[in-house]
Amino acid sequence: MLRRLLVVGFAGGILAVPAARAGTVAIFYYPWYGTPSHDGAWQHWNQNGHQPPGDIYSSYYPARGPYSSSSRKVVDAQMAEIAAAGVDEVIVSWWGRGSTEDARLPLVTRCARRHGLTVAIHLEPYLGRSPTTVADDLTYLAGLGIRDVFVYHPRDFAVSDWATILSAAPRSLRVFSGDEDVSFAVQGKFAGFYTYDFVNFGGAKFIRLCAEAHRANILCAPSVGPGYNGMRAGEPPVFKPRRYGATYDALWRAAIAADPDYVTITSYNEWGEGTQIEPAVVRPGYRSYQGSWGLSGVAASTAYLTRTAYWAARYHAGG
Repeated sequence: MLRRLLVVGFAGGILAVPAARAGTVAIFYYPWYGTPSHDGAWQHWNQNGHQPPGDIYSSYYPARGPYSSSSRKVVDAQMAEIAAAGVDEVIVSWWGRGSTEDARLPLVTRCARRHGLTVAIHLEPYLGRSPTTVADDLTYLAGLGIRDVFVYHPRDFAVSDWATILSAAPRSLRVFSGDEDVSFAVQGKFAGFYTYDFVNFGGAKFIRLCAEAHRANILCAPSVGPGYNGMRAGEPPVFKPRRYGATYDALWRAAIAADPDYVTITSYNEWGEGTQIEPAVVRPGYRSYQGSWGLSGVAASTAYLTRTAYWAARYHAGG
C-alpha cells in the first residue's frame, strides 16, 4: 500500500515520517511506589537494598523525588503530564484483586479521567494467577468500565486456555497478548497483541508483525521506549542506551511506519528498569536526560514528555 509522507519540523531539523492510520497512543504506568509518610514504608524505591530518599533503585532520579502512588496530588500531576504529552490511554499495572495496585486503581482512574485519559489494565503475572482467576478478573474489570486489558506473560497458560477464557469474556473488553507471536494471539482469540519489550522485540520487526496482525484481522500495538538500564534494581544485566533521544526516535519512526492501531510506550514510570519518560533531574551518581535532543537544564528534565507530544501528534495526524 502506498502511503504519503508527513514532512515535519522540530528543533533538530526536518524529518520525513510515513503517515500511519490515526490510532491510540497508550502508555504503561506503575502505581506501586510508596513512602513512609504516605504508606508506612518505602515501596519499590528501596528494592535491591537501596536506602531512599538519597539512594534509590533507579539509575535516574525523579524530579519529584521518591514519591507515593497513593498521593492524589502526585497522581493528578502525573496524569496531567501524560495528557499534555498527547497520550490517549494509561495502561495501569495491576496485580490482582486485593493488591496494592488494585487499591490504588480508583485514584488513578479518577485522576486519569479528569484529564481526558482512558484507563486500561496491564494484567500482571500475580501469585496464583490461573485461567480461572483471570476469567473472574476480566468480569471484574469490565464492571469497572475498563475496555482494554493487556496481558503480560500470556504464555503462562496454553493457547487453548486463552481461547476458552476469551470466548466467555465480557464482550465490552478488548484483550491484548503481550507476545510477538501473532499466531498465538489469533489462536487464543485475543483482540490484538503488543510487544512491551523493545530491547528484544525492536523496530525491525514492527512492519512484519503489524502486517501479520492486520491480515489476521487483529489489532497491532507495538511498543516503543527510550532505553533500558535496570542494573541498580537488580534486573538482568541488559542495557539499551538512550543515545540522547535517538533510541526513542528510531522506535517511534519504526512503529509509525508499521501502520499500527496503537503505539504503546514502555513506560511512563518504570524507574527500576530505566524505561521511564517521567521527568528526571541531575543528581550526583545518577544518569540524567541532559543532552537529549540538544537540551539542557529544566528543558532536558522534561525532554521525553516533550518528544512524546511531538511523536503523538505525528501519529494522530496519520491518514
